[in-house]
Amino acid sequence: MLYFIISLFLCAFYILISFRLEFEETEDPDFTTLCQKLKLPNRVRKEAWENWEKVSSMDGVLEYDIQKKKELWGICIFTAAIDLDEMPFTFTELQKNIDISVHKFYHLLREIDTSTKVDSTVSRLMKKYDVLFALYDKLERISSEINSMLVLKVSWILFLLAKGEILQMEDDLVISFQLMLCVLDYFIKLSPPAVLNEPYKTAVSTSSINGSPRTPRRGQNRSARIARQPETDTRVIEVLCKEHECNIDEVKNVYLKNFLPFLKSLGISASNGLPEVENLSRQYEEIYLKNKDMDARLFLDHDKTLQADSIYSFEVERTPRKNHPDEEMPLIPPQTPVRAVMNTIQQLVMILNSASDQPSENLNSYFNNCTVNPKESILKRVENIGRIFKEKFAEAVGQGCAEIGSQRYKLGVRLYYRVMESMLKSEEERLSIHNFSKLLNDKIFHTSLLACAVEVVMATYGRNTYQSHDSGTDLSFPWILNVLDLKAFDFYKVIESFIKAEASLTREMIKHLERCEHRIMESLAWQSDSPLFDLIKQSKEREGSVDHLLEPTSTLNMPLQHNHTAADLYLSPVRSPKKKGSTARINSTSSAEPQTTPASQTQKAPKSTSLSLFYKKVYRLAYLRLNTLCSRLLSDHPELEHIIWTLFQHTLQNEYELMRDRHLDQIMMCSMYGICKVKNIDLKFKIIVTAYKDLTHAIQETFKRVLIREGQYDSIIVFYNLVFMQKLKTNILQYASNRPPTLSPIPHIPRSPYKFSSSPLRVPGGNIYISPLKSPYKFSEGLPTPTKMTPRSRIPLTSEKFQKINQMVCSSDRLLKRSAEGSNPPKPLKKLRFDIEGSDEADGSLNDFCCLSLASTRTRMQKQKMNDSMDTSSKEEK
Repeated sequence: MLYFIISLFLCAFYILISFRLEFEETEDPDFTTLCQKLKLPNRVRKEAWENWEKVSSMDGVLEYDIQKKKELWGICIFTAAIDLDEMPFTFTELQKNIDISVHKFYHLLREIDTSTKVDSTVSRLMKKYDVLFALYDKLERISSEINSMLVLKVSWILFLLAKGEILQMEDDLVISFQLMLCVLDYFIKLSPPAVLNEPYKTAVSTSSINGSPRTPRRGQNRSARIARQPETDTRVIEVLCKEHECNIDEVKNVYLKNFLPFLKSLGISASNGLPEVENLSRQYEEIYLKNKDMDARLFLDHDKTLQADSIYSFEVERTPRKNHPDEEMPLIPPQTPVRAVMNTIQQLVMILNSASDQPSENLNSYFNNCTVNPKESILKRVENIGRIFKEKFAEAVGQGCAEIGSQRYKLGVRLYYRVMESMLKSEEERLSIHNFSKLLNDKIFHTSLLACAVEVVMATYGRNTYQSHDSGTDLSFPWILNVLDLKAFDFYKVIESFIKAEASLTREMIKHLERCEHRIMESLAWQSDSPLFDLIKQSKEREGSVDHLLEPTSTLNMPLQHNHTAADLYLSPVRSPKKKGSTARINSTSSAEPQTTPASQTQKAPKSTSLSLFYKKVYRLAYLRLNTLCSRLLSDHPELEHIIWTLFQHTLQNEYELMRDRHLDQIMMCSMYGICKVKNIDLKFKIIVTAYKDLTHAIQETFKRVLIREGQYDSIIVFYNLVFMQKLKTNILQYASNRPPTLSPIPHIPRSPYKFSSSPLRVPGGNIYISPLKSPYKFSEGLPTPTKMTPRSRIPLTSEKFQKINQMVCSSDRLLKRSAEGSNPPKPLKKLRFDIEGSDEADGSLNDFCCLSLASTRTRMQKQKMNDSMDTSSKEEK
């Protein structure tokens, strides 16, 4: 028996060794060496090599030099380790072994089709990197300003420790910067005044205990002198906040509630002088190895793995530094990433400083005019939501940051009352009435308006202008909807009126609210628990026909009128447009959507205004995205766009259940593929997906994770075969007959009312924008504030910059000349995860995701032209 067991063991060992030898024989020796350096487990190594084999099947990859291969091997190893949850190396170790920067790694990874798990991991990594890059750059500048470069190293490492300990959400730029100011305050207090520049020298020299003057330093023990300066003295931190346009109350809160307890937990105190760098570095090392991410200490060495590559960061130009004492600097402060965010926050705070935390006299007058005074319920709601918000904010950011959440909510409440008053004033002028009882007693209206106000505040604080890729923090929209348990469709109703009512909104915030609206229209409003489906069902029952319940196709090519107010949307459908000045429009309207009118008053119940307007906007958004995709893929078959649109529009109106828990773009891509199939146009699904990924709003999850049936998700190809085609097969086949269906009108695409007439125009072929001449200041609420300008626009163009612009323009000219040489289909993604078992209908196996040529210049120029058109004509229309 023992002999049998030993024999069995030896056989298994032999098979394992043989398999490993066979596997290693197929590997590139350099790949094997790389795996050994990174200490990869066998299954990660095997998965990484399989990933590489898929990538290397692409044309041209095998001809890459060894460095390019190493970079792609590293990406394959990274994706395998993430997918298998086995990461024996840190991200920095991987970077060092393949000699690649963060930006280059990110851009190469985007060329490869990866899992949503990898996408999410890399997105978090890039957000963290963006914040750290901006903050380290800021710390270097401040250290230079205070003439204290000696403490740069210890302050940066202490900051990294504090950030990791205090903040759960490490990509919050504002709170991180506030924490950095606390660290600087600590080290400035430890510095002799003689080595500091003003105004820090004076702040340290005049610091005292209880207002008493400091004793002479001569002969005084340094530790004793430091001990006389209490940790709660905020004189220095007030100077830091003033110099860097930070809210002093918020920074003091971070200092007292977070930073001082953090120092105490480390056993650090001012009386002990500077902490030991080695000790701090050792503690950070433990966190870095545990998180498996980047070693942020390398910023101190300006390590190339953490530096921005000029080829990938032309859009982001770091502000020039003053090289010589007598060198003249711009009069207006340079717009660094941190300063850009602080300027935006400062504008919002200045506007809301004059606003009240309570309803104004004018608002109280509106409340008193109501049949049922809503004031008590409004105040109670604001208070209850405030408690919920504070709790959820602390859960997301860190328990020590609860008061910061309260401060931001307070700003949101001020904006809420301000916008409410503006809305009611406009309604009063429009309708000549004073009693808004139904609207002001509508809970959903108030919750939506408050949510929108808080979202503007959160987006202002969360905005990171330094990020070159789409991303957001954990507090990004639709976080606020989850906090307030508010449906996206209800939130959508207030957006347009909110923008019109608040004239001081910055361009960035208007764009942000537009993006929120687009997200609602494309997916959030179509979730299973959305009131949208009940509203459609009730409208269908009233109309008796799906074809006319939403929006008659005959009106699609008519201009979209932007004269609907929040009252119209929250109190629809019971409205009579013929009684425009009637008090009954507001007073006798229920807040419930499905309200009907007695037959004696009208022959047919009126349509829901909110539903009708929603569908108009959805149709226009849908057509614009389809038009963009068709211009990139079907320029040789322009007649197909109208047919595809007809199927697309038919699906949204008559087969709207296909949108439940799905995405607008999924239906768009399936419509395109279905029509091309029936028209015998060779357009494979993978080519559609590749082109779709280049759209500015696209995320990979849209085509990688599509609902098939309850609880089951798969790729968009599986969705097409198992769901979309089964539902619409009869309709699709009609387009192959001699008597195809009547084509739907193309939606009218007017200029968005939210866009500014001074939007910059893009020079084709490059990242050059021409903007109208602006005044360096604009006035809002009587307060002069700097306009939003890039670092380049604040600094005179040098001859070198003009040469760069000329080179780009010349390059665009060459591209235009080449555009007539013909066109090829766009090159699909280097494949890792998109292939599935099965087939792409008649396309055969999906594993032929290779052997496709590069995208033609003509296609790229069409893509650029389409983007330009969308930029200048506000194509993703309200």
